[in-house]
Amino acid sequence: MNYQEVIDQQRQFFNTNATKDISFRIKELKRLKSILQKNEALLYDSIYKDFKKSEFETYTTELSIIYHEINSAISKVRKWSKKKKASTGLANLPGKSYIIPEPFGTILVIGAWNYPYQLSLCPAIAAIGAGCTVVLKPSEVPSRTADTMAKLINENFDPKVFKVIEGGVQETTELLKIKFDKIFFTGSVPVGKIIYQAAAKHLTPVTLELGGKSPAIVTKDVNIDMTAKRLVWGKFLNAGQTCIAPDYVMVESSIKDQFLSAVKKYIEKSDYNVDNQNYTQIVNDKNFDRLNDMIDQDKIYIGGNSNKEERVIPPTVLENVEFSDNVMQDEIFGPILPVLTFDSIDTAIEEVKKLSKPLSCYVFTKSSAIKKKILNEISFGGGAVNDAVMHFTEQTLPFGGVGDSGIGSYHGKYGFETFSHYKSVLQKPFLIEPNLKYAPYTPTKLKWLKRIIG
Repeated sequence: MNYQEVIDQQRQFFNTNATKDISFRIKELKRLKSILQKNEALLYDSIYKDFKKSEFETYTTELSIIYHEINSAISKVRKWSKKKKASTGLANLPGKSYIIPEPFGTILVIGAWNYPYQLSLCPAIAAIGAGCTVVLKPSEVPSRTADTMAKLINENFDPKVFKVIEGGVQETTELLKIKFDKIFFTGSVPVGKIIYQAAAKHLTPVTLELGGKSPAIVTKDVNIDMTAKRLVWGKFLNAGQTCIAPDYVMVESSIKDQFLSAVKKYIEKSDYNVDNQNYTQIVNDKNFDRLNDMIDQDKIYIGGNSNKEERVIPPTVLENVEFSDNVMQDEIFGPILPVLTFDSIDTAIEEVKKLSKPLSCYVFTKSSAIKKKILNEISFGGGAVNDAVMHFTEQTLPFGGVGDSGIGSYHGKYGFETFSHYKSVLQKPFLIEPNLKYAPYTPTKLKWLKRIIG
């Protein structure tokens, strides 16, 4: 496939201004929703074959979010696209100022493997809603979901508007040699750096949705039972293969044993198992081996009995963990939960801040002072107080990282903004023109300018 030809065709089509028509964008979004709804059975089958993800979890964590994103764009894109008034200073009166959102142009979206439908299609939806054309390169790791997305999109969309290109490192490398108007990438920090470097050669703006070690901090005054229930769900959803999963827990020393007991209770109560439709395989052997090497057999509180043949690691909790341990050196991205303790909230915050800025942070406390302190002192992309993961579902909140955990954000109107340039315009009439800025420059004019401007 000639990738340059695909991008050239998309750019030529974009330059016809067809995508700037709001009705065109809405039509394309409705087309995508209809295609997905008609082929849900195929989507469920493909992802189950890749890593045993159930219909329930595929709908709740992938398709429902995609449908919500489409519905939101369809209902609000006219409002988001409107010219917005801005105030005008004395120096430019009589005149008026305004801002016009315009689409960036031709977009490259590089999707991730852990939520292969959602993390590929939601950025594409935002780009189409903003009036862009899209080339989507889904992750090759879950190969059947990539094939399915390519089939459904390439058979139903004009490639000048929306095209899926399959492949791995080689294909991605070739795509990155071409100039796009914006690149959106979801994945690991090391690959994010490669994307950023490639984009810089063309001065192409990027949005990078990366990851990091997202902490959960639990103080002694919490409802321990509810805290454990929410953390267990957030951590072991998708077998821990979630960028915003709590990577580790720091629990106040005095409630450590009670907390661990409650965590164990909810792991056992949930009965995580692929056959129960509430758990998934580890996506491939490479990730299975990486995760298995993180498990310190001497620190297992529950779990640890991995099955390589089935690529299954049960929910595994490690206790008496230190920041120097192997499991604390990199993002886990799997069903392993290290539990550390603290006696002073200042010490806990200090330890978190020694690591790179995380994508998420979760605070479990009844203390307003501690909540405020943590939210003010720890930098992170987004998070929750007394819950985990669920902030991702709120379209009114921008989703994105900071520092090593990402650049930029999306979801709802923030996705529209990510793929839009806000063009600023000053408009003046021909009626009158003050003479202050024109020569000759005099002390009197300077005096008046200082009054007006300063």
